[in-house]
Amino acid sequence: MITPAFELSQDPDFLTIIIKIPYAKASEFDLYFEGEDFKFYAKPYFLRLTLPGRIVEDGREKASYNTDEGTFTIRLPKEIPGQYFEGLDMLTSLLATKKLRSVKPLVEEIGTAKNPYISAASAPLSEEEEEFDWEIEQTPYEETAESTLQQQYCYGFGNLYSAVFQRLQDELSDIIDIKDPDRVPVDERRRRRLAAEAAKFDPDHYLADFFEDEAVQHVLKYKPWWVDAHKKKMALQEESHQEHETFVVFSEEEREQLRKFKNKSHLLDKRNCHHIYLSLIDIILAYCYEICVNEGDKNVESSWNVRKLSATLCWLDSFASIHDVLVSFGRRVLCYPLYRHFRLVTRAIDDAVKILQLGKAAVLKCLLDIHKIFRETDPSYILNDLFITDYCIWIQKIKSKKLAALAESLQKATLTKSHIGLELEELEAAAVLVQEEESKLKAAGTVSKQQLPSSESETSDSEESSSTSSETEGSDSDERESSTSEDGKINSLQGTLQEERTAPLIDCNGLRQDTNTSMFEVSDEKSKVPLQSTSVPGRLIEELEKQMHTAIRLSEQPEGLATARSIVSQQQENCASGPNGFSKDNKGNGNFLEVSSKKTPLLFLCSTEDDED
Repeated sequence: MITPAFELSQDPDFLTIIIKIPYAKASEFDLYFEGEDFKFYAKPYFLRLTLPGRIVEDGREKASYNTDEGTFTIRLPKEIPGQYFEGLDMLTSLLATKKLRSVKPLVEEIGTAKNPYISAASAPLSEEEEEFDWEIEQTPYEETAESTLQQQYCYGFGNLYSAVFQRLQDELSDIIDIKDPDRVPVDERRRRRLAAEAAKFDPDHYLADFFEDEAVQHVLKYKPWWVDAHKKKMALQEESHQEHETFVVFSEEEREQLRKFKNKSHLLDKRNCHHIYLSLIDIILAYCYEICVNEGDKNVESSWNVRKLSATLCWLDSFASIHDVLVSFGRRVLCYPLYRHFRLVTRAIDDAVKILQLGKAAVLKCLLDIHKIFRETDPSYILNDLFITDYCIWIQKIKSKKLAALAESLQKATLTKSHIGLELEELEAAAVLVQEEESKLKAAGTVSKQQLPSSESETSDSEESSSTSSETEGSDSDERESSTSEDGKINSLQGTLQEERTAPLIDCNGLRQDTNTSMFEVSDEKSKVPLQSTSVPGRLIEELEKQMHTAIRLSEQPEGLATARSIVSQQQENCASGPNGFSKDNKGNGNFLEVSSKKTPLLFLCSTEDDED
């Protein structure tokens, strides 16, 4: 038999059921309804529903078939006009049989504190009727060394699963962060999680998002679908105080998924039920962050974001209070995703409150979206089997006042940066001080740059004037010094010339020269030496060599010849070093050499040969 697609709606007096049967014969169908039971059969379709309220057959019922669309529409009158049927969107719950909805636990606690002879199952106040104290602090169960030997620990929805990851070792690291969860107790998981978060926290990344928050401010402007739905509900409550309007609409794909779920009966004690509600907050918070930062679009990181930010999904952890849930979520937001800003944490908390206040339909719609994200990502689909599928089935059966009380407790809970335990306030204060110092340095540099042009112009003018005056004074002093030195040199030269005029000048050849041979023009400014005096020593040496070769006979006077050669070489050196008796000192100033009064032997030798000739 095929379960057809169907929808339910209501007005104050009637319940409307729309059934899609495109391949059935409209002439052959059976319909039965009485009280809370509704049954429809049209081969090959069969639909059985357990309604949340009672209907009656009084002649006002009506049925019609649309051949173009293949839909069968049935309008059934309510037994109590004006009664509101809650949970018409919970399709999985409507498909459940009466036995599953009224199942009792196989193990019962006999006796209560008030009456030891009344069983817990027959007690007047069941677990669904009791009010939870969401802020109660619970002490985790302490495991002993004996109890941990070869013991497998449970996890998943209501701690109903174990030994799941023993056959999934290859996919384990891609799904959760804890290794060998079957042998790690809950308190040890929490210690490892806190250590991993402390090691992962990056102060530079956090401060970068804290000061450069343009991207964060942009994503915070996004408004998901539950913002408008919550605003409409609050406005309607203020006007007419009615809460029976439909604010959440399921898509056809979501309805189809609800029909595919198999009904389960979850046997949960009070402690596990408390953990389920708190873990639900943790999962919804992670989903709200994902929707906000991606602005409602899904990408390849969507599965990672939801799984990583939820300690329930990533570390198989459980919580004792709402405050523990908020602290865990805040720490993970500031350690793992791309945007690590505390404002995103508070935004996710506000969104989770709105979703819980909208009721079971809003929570179920979010869970269906998470189920789709994990279903399309390998191997995150395993988290559907451990958590999300059970949550989708369980949320349809709980009472709405439970979610209302949970939303109220979450709204009253507070989370500050000091609760996170990562020294966020100290980091921000230190960073602000550094930023203020940098701004002061920049401001001081700007002021100095503005003052620099005027001071530079003044200093340049003063430097130019001082340099001009110093250059003028220097040039005058240089001229005076040069004129003084030149006057001293000229005076010394004049005195030397006057002395030398009285003595005969002898050239390198030992011959006497007239004073006109070397002319010196002396003036008051500069002394001039004619260049022709520098060519005289070379010709004298050449003539001297010729006379020596022609006049001296080597065979007659060998000793005199040797003596003459040595004398000639000495005179060549003397003439080369100081032509015309003129030399220069180290400073390049011209000085006269004094003429020796001794006669050279060469003169006597030359005169002797001339006499012999």
